[in-house]
Amino acid sequence: MIKIENASVYGLEEAIRGMRNPMNSWNYSDSYHNKEEYDSLNRQKYSGADNVDYCIGYNDSKLMASLAAGGPVHAKYRRMITVYLDITAPLYWWKEFDTYKVGTVANSCSTMHKIHAKEFTVEDFSHEHLLNFINHNKDERLTPQIELGCGECKFSPYGILELTVDMLNICRERYLAALKTEDETGFSAKDIWWQMIQLLPSSYNQKRTVMLNYEVLVGIYRWRKEHKLDEWREFCRWIEQLPYSEIIVGEKEETN
Repeated sequence: MIKIENASVYGLEEAIRGMRNPMNSWNYSDSYHNKEEYDSLNRQKYSGADNVDYCIGYNDSKLMASLAAGGPVHAKYRRMITVYLDITAPLYWWKEFDTYKVGTVANSCSTMHKIHAKEFTVEDFSHEHLLNFINHNKDERLTPQIELGCGECKFSPYGILELTVDMLNICRERYLAALKTEDETGFSAKDIWWQMIQLLPSSYNQKRTVMLNYEVLVGIYRWRKEHKLDEWREFCRWIEQLPYSEIIVGEKEETN
């Protein structure tokens, strides 16, 4: 599961101005601000951000495409186009996203400080691919015994997640109680806090506010658009909907 919200794009005008500095060709620039025209011409094509009011003209578009085709050395203007967005995604996805350290900044919701702030639910975790096995002898779902080759497991993968959520909530309740008085078993609040931190599955969904730029997105799109994780493929589809995304993904061939 991945959710992208509040995306904003800044710096198109400044990037184009800087793009034309090397050849002193500012007089050929034909881009302009017009919110209504941008909306009417591009809203269906570019839905990844809703704050853009800048229409890129033919001359500027042609030069941007030419420089983009030359790669990062020539398309330096892409580094000046900044994107802000909120992403909610599982920790296993964030672990891969953290590969992109250069040109990115992120502020996340803290598991260290706020893991106990609310009761855990199954919906706090990405679980769309977890199997919840069906009893074929009865028309109902259950937690059947299944052979795993090394013994018996009495729960489906989805059932294991439910058990984990239950245990996290037990630890949470005892942690909150221990903050006020010593736990009945003698464990400190810190001891119980560790149970939540180390038991938390990597499917836990975390929200981060991220700043990056179009050049970072070029690398992401190139290497992640056909990734086995659904989250990466969905993220790349969002990239395709950004304003003037052709300078990131390249021009796509028209299909009949």
